[in-house]
Amino acid sequence: MENRFAAARRRYLRTHMDGIYTGMLLTGTLEPHLAEIGESAQAMFDRLVEQMKDAEGVTERLKAENQMEWVGRTNSIRSRAEEIILSELVYC
Repeated sequence: MENRFAAARRRYLRTHMDGIYTGMLLTGTLEPHLAEIGESAQAMFDRLVEQMKDAEGVTERLKAENQMEWVGRTNSIRSRAEEIILSELVYC
């Protein structure tokens, strides 16, 4: 099962690098490649989100005191982390 990062990598290869995509598909290396990208990207995403939360003071205490601020800041962090992953692992 592909995660969102592996699916994005598949779309990117198919759209922008069709020769590489077809070659990998024919040689059987596409699925292992997508699995590796998906696992690496998800691990990096999780790590980045936690590091950014720590650096920006987004804690469980904030969640208890001001849930809407916590949600907004958490969503911002997740969005920025996703952009980093997409630019460094998926769209390269």
